[in-house]
Amino acid sequence: MGLNITLVKIEKPEEVNFILGHTHFIKSTEDLYEAVVNSVPGVKFGLAFCEASSARKIRVEGTDEEMKELAVKNAQAIGAGHSFIIFLKNAFPINVLNAIKNVPEVTRIFCATANPTEVIVAESDLGRGILGVIDGQTPVGVENEEDFAWRKKFLRDIGYKL
Repeated sequence: MGLNITLVKIEKPEEVNFILGHTHFIKSTEDLYEAVVNSVPGVKFGLAFCEASSARKIRVEGTDEEMKELAVKNAQAIGAGHSFIIFLKNAFPINVLNAIKNVPEVTRIFCATANPTEVIVAESDLGRGILGVIDGQTPVGVENEEDFAWRKKFLRDIGYKL
């Protein structure tokens, strides 16, 4: 077969954030669930983990059926062993990212974004793996004073800076 490289577009509503990562153990499913619910009380999310050995199932957890379905749909499209994807409905990745990175089984975070995203997937006779992501679009310029002021105001408006 050799090696085939494909792009998998993440399908999601525009306002929904997601985190794509790599982990190494079936226990990750429950540990990721706990990391998210312990970070944001009442969070609405869904996660899917692609088991890479044994039964090779997509393991699913979450607090919101719509987000769980979204996670499964995208995990199936990516189909890379030991990958996970978490969709967040009423939270931002910044709210949960450190907790997720501290899960002992997590080996890598590819992205945490609401941007349109494509996942670069390699496939060989052994299976599929994530090479990287294309997260959003290319820059069109350098921020000026007006852009700088907007950025400062935006961060304060959404409560991330005082």
